[in-house]
Amino acid sequence: MLTATHPALHVETTGEGTPLVMLHGWAMHGGLFAPIVPALSQRHRVHVVDLPGHGRSGTERPWTLARVVDALEQRFADAGTVSVLGWSLGGAVAIAWARRFPARIDKLVLVSTTPRFVAAGDWPCAMTAETLARFADELRVSFRQTLLRFLALQVRGSDEGRVVLAALRGQLFERGEPAPSVLAESLAALREIDLRDDARRLPHAALVVTGAQDTLAPAEAGAWLAAALPRGRLHAFDAAAHAPFLSHRDAFVDVVAAFLRDG
Repeated sequence: MLTATHPALHVETTGEGTPLVMLHGWAMHGGLFAPIVPALSQRHRVHVVDLPGHGRSGTERPWTLARVVDALEQRFADAGTVSVLGWSLGGAVAIAWARRFPARIDKLVLVSTTPRFVAAGDWPCAMTAETLARFADELRVSFRQTLLRFLALQVRGSDEGRVVLAALRGQLFERGEPAPSVLAESLAALREIDLRDDARRLPHAALVVTGAQDTLAPAEAGAWLAAALPRGRLHAFDAAAHAPFLSHRDAFVDVVAAFLRDG
């Protein structure tokens, strides 16, 4: 495995084949993908990214979605076209990257991804602004305990919830603690994200993977996203929550590998 930091991004690369960039969720790091990287790297040159301000990556303040896309485009400018697997926040980043730089992206795999994290009058399948604001307040008061509670939400309702939760907790601070300022700024970015119009305009083949038990990115949001994407398709795991690549690892890899191979 090769490791590179460029300029703010920590990227771990392994395998041979067509390039696949993997983007993790909020407050996490690329190490969470470790259980599925060996299988995917059999056919792909896998690039596992720590998003700016997370894991081992640095960041330029303030943290914004546009700055993250800029960093990714700079890092992969010489890579040709890449497919992108984005989980949760990483999925939103993938949509924004594909919208701004469509020629960079081949295929999209959007895992537990919603185009809008906060509910609105025309978007009921999301958390309320008050819930997100309360979470931000708790983060300022007790950020470590708040993140641990956040992990519990990610696996609630899944068949393998306890096993997945133990894995997430064991790895959460494996690459250090994200700066509270970065978490607050990225959380503020989540509050403002609305990628519904962007999704409707993406020309790329896209697979949307949902968990029926997901309370953070509800399955209804994923179903909407798959229908809105011009070349979108949906795969739903009935017993999964927010991290199907951990709770249903083998089935998840099979679905993703088939999509990347056959479109």
